[in-house]
Formats: sequence, C-alpha cells, structure tokens
Amino acid sequence: MPAATAATLGPTVVLAPHPDDESLGCGGLLALLRQAGQPVWCVLVSDGTMSHPNSRKYPAPARQQLREQELRVALTELGVPAQALFPLNLPDGAVPLPEAPTGTVAVQQLVEFLGHTQPATVLVPWRRDPHPDHRATYQLAQAALAQLTPAPRLLEYVVWAWERAAPADLPHPGETQGWQLDIEPVLAQKQRAIAAHKSQLAGSPIDDDPTGFTLAPSMLAHFARPVEVYLENAPA
Repeated sequence: MPAATAATLGPTVVLAPHPDDESLGCGGLLALLRQAGQPVWCVLVSDGTMSHPNSRKYPAPARQQLREQELRVALTELGVPAQALFPLNLPDGAVPLPEAPTGTVAVQQLVEFLGHTQPATVLVPWRRDPHPDHRATYQLAQAALAQLTPAPRLLEYVVWAWERAAPADLPHPGETQGWQLDIEPVLAQKQRAIAAHKSQLAGSPIDDDPTGFTLAPSMLAHFARPVEVYLENAPA
C-alpha cells in the first residue's frame, strides 16, 4: 500500500504494551498520519520497569520515569504531541487480562479514553505476538472495543513475532488479511524515534544490571525496512 494510505485511516490511537513498541511496530504509520494532519494518541499500557529489574542506579520509579520520558521524545520525533500520551501504568511483565480485577478497570479506562478521542482506527499488537504483555494488550483492546458502537477499525502490528513466533503464533488460513505499508518517506523519522529509547539499546544509561534487556541488532534490522506490516480480520 502506498504511503498515502495512512491518511485514509483517520484519527488513530495506538496501544503500546511497552515504551518502544509504538516506534518499532508502527512508527512509520504514526509519522505518516501526522504528516497528513490526522490526530494520533498513544496509550502506554505497562510501566516498562522490568527491562532492567536489578538496577540499583535506576530503581523501579526511576526506570518508569526514564522510559516514559524516552517515549515522549520518540513520539515528538514522529510528530505526535507529548500531551497525546495516556499511561495506564499496569505492571510490566504482568499486564492483566480483561477478566482480572485490574484488567476490568483498565478496560473501562480504555472505553472512556476511546469514547473521548473517537478514533477511526486503533493499532494494537498482533494477537499472538510472542510476549504475554502484547497478547494481554490485544485482549484489553478487544474488550474495550466491544463496548463501543460503532467500533473503530482495528489494525494489528508485529513486534516479537518476527523473531520468536512459533508456527501456532502465525496467522491461520482465512483468519486475517495482511498488507505492507510503504514508509520510505518517513523511515528516518522512525529510526530517530527508535533511537530515542536509549535505555533499550546498546550503551543503555541503565548500565548496572548485567541481566538487563537491550534490543539485539538482528531484532532492530526488522524495523529498518521501508515497509511496515499490518494485519486485520479477514472479511466474513
């Protein structure tokens, strides 16, 4: 699909399980939406604190603050205003499912937020992306959208499935239709947004946790391509 396709999606909300998922999975689309003058909002689902859980230099509140600030910088690189960020502050690594008490609360927060912003499109992680927080985010979104009439268009973006998907995690025949979006015009913006998440990259300022997470070059290579992949329910 050409880059101009982005403008047809209208006002858009992206749900990011962690700070950086918005840039990795759909940073190009977000930049194209903003170039077209479409409003964009970002819901940050988790607090992002489990990337470096053993750091003393950056205890959990400091990690949360750092990662949220990195996200704000990344959004600015994509043309999304910082005030368009809505954090849910759910626990990183333990994002609840909709039937859990905290999940029920999160669903209602999403319903209120989506009712206020009135997006035409919602972006969520692929339903079986191989990270429990990504799968839970998808389910929270589904539970919220079920309460909206009409429901926005739902597009699923890919993050961890590029590297870690088992065969059962991939789309089943007839389940979804997929398409690629040309993001060549904004690829440099997307790369700057990814680079804003410094704590998740080599040379991280959180340098006192040997077990801490950083994105491997092989993983980053998937997001240096001039296309992004989106999936949505196949027509009945």
